Amino acid sequence: MLISAPTPEGLAELFTIPLEDDRYLVYAPLHRAAFVANGRVVNLLADIKEGCFDPAEDPDGSLVELLRRIEILDAPPAQPPVTGFDGDPEPTSVTLFLTTACNLRCTYCYASAGDTPTKHMPLEVARRGIDFVAGNAAKKGLQGFEVLYHGGGEPAVNWRVLVDSFDYARGKAAALGIDVRGASASNGVLGDAQIDWIIANLHSVNISFDGLPSAHDKHRLTVLGQGSSHLVMHTIRRFDEAGFPYGLRVTVTRDQIAHLPDSIEFICANFRVESIQVEPAYQLGRWASAPSAETDEFIAAYREAQARAHARDRAISYSAARVGLLTNHFCGVSQDTFALSPDGNVSSCYEVFSEDNSWAKFFFYGAPEPESGKYRFNLPVLNKLRGLSVEHREFCRGCFARWSCAGDCFHKALTINGEGEFQGSDRCHITRELTKDQILEKIALSGGLFWHEGRPVDEHAVAKGKEVFV
Repeated sequence: MLISAPTPEGLAELFTIPLEDDRYLVYAPLHRAAFVANGRVVNLLADIKEGCFDPAEDPDGSLVELLRRIEILDAPPAQPPVTGFDGDPEPTSVTLFLTTACNLRCTYCYASAGDTPTKHMPLEVARRGIDFVAGNAAKKGLQGFEVLYHGGGEPAVNWRVLVDSFDYARGKAAALGIDVRGASASNGVLGDAQIDWIIANLHSVNISFDGLPSAHDKHRLTVLGQGSSHLVMHTIRRFDEAGFPYGLRVTVTRDQIAHLPDSIEFICANFRVESIQVEPAYQLGRWASAPSAETDEFIAAYREAQARAHARDRAISYSAARVGLLTNHFCGVSQDTFALSPDGNVSSCYEVFSEDNSWAKFFFYGAPEPESGKYRFNLPVLNKLRGLSVEHREFCRGCFARWSCAGDCFHKALTINGEGEFQGSDRCHITRELTKDQILEKIALSGGLFWHEGRPVDEHAVAKGKEVFV
């Protein structure tokens, strides 16, 4: 006899991902639960989703009982992690694109730094942005605001404005009775006096460093065409000696994929870095026509690199695989990021730092008001950016990584798909594979049968899992 399934709401966001040997990964992202099951269990779940269930499929009720315990069935309603924005933005963090100049000529530079007309941000542009976010923080009753340094070049090249702007930010914070935090991206080619100042004043730095000196020096060259690894490693060692917090960004080109595991092992063996982000080189800027590194070979190398990092009690990350996070936003593009070009105009994207960028019309949404000291915002452009969150992407609707990847990078999607509807990319395959790895790791760390975040599962459930899932 067929009976109605017991409240199918728990199956509303359930994904079944094939593995090997008639095994499947069953994942409920909104309930932070997953398990590995055989085909029989998957068929039973399909019957429940269709609204019918034959008790003969689970004669003693143990499977249904366990599915309830881990909130796959009869789960409390789970709201999608959707947040949105409206009206004029009131940011409390400003990113300053200090310059388009650079002291390196990296072959894969997305910004083509050094090949484009040089622009330097004047101090008055930085001060205006700092005044704006500091005022917003004070108005909201927050404890502080942020000043971040980034751009289409090396921020430290515009060193005087970097130092003076952060000194100004500290003075502004003191006058308002709040705090200010500073951080920067950097290629790591810094003088000792600059390193001293960073250690004494900023809170963190993210450095581009590709691991093995041979890998780094293949693509990250000085303006004289020489390798820069020894200069970057000097900076990293100085940070280690001072206990200064920093992260590393490892970029992997097609020709260096095979060396990624050794590069990660080199980093872990020689430095005390807190976070290591690994990304295939973007086919933008000087690397636009280069062979893609977004391949199955990259995935295999990443997995080996992750294993080597784990062996040294470290971890690596890839920007779109982040299973511990539930969100509808990949980055600040859909969350009112407030970043200023050297000319003082407002962009939502760290990669679109110039009004000359071919996609600038999509990302630049504000300009300074001459009289008020504030900013004028183009709400139609801004609202379109706000609408880029993942719940509005039809292509992403059936993807199990939807609420963690959150649609990935819109700038890269434009370069691949143009202005039309997003149709996916090779990065999607990387994201799914690495997200699947993270889910399986969660299961392994939870005992090897299932993972259920936030609620312990007793030994009775574990025993039942051994009986019904495999």
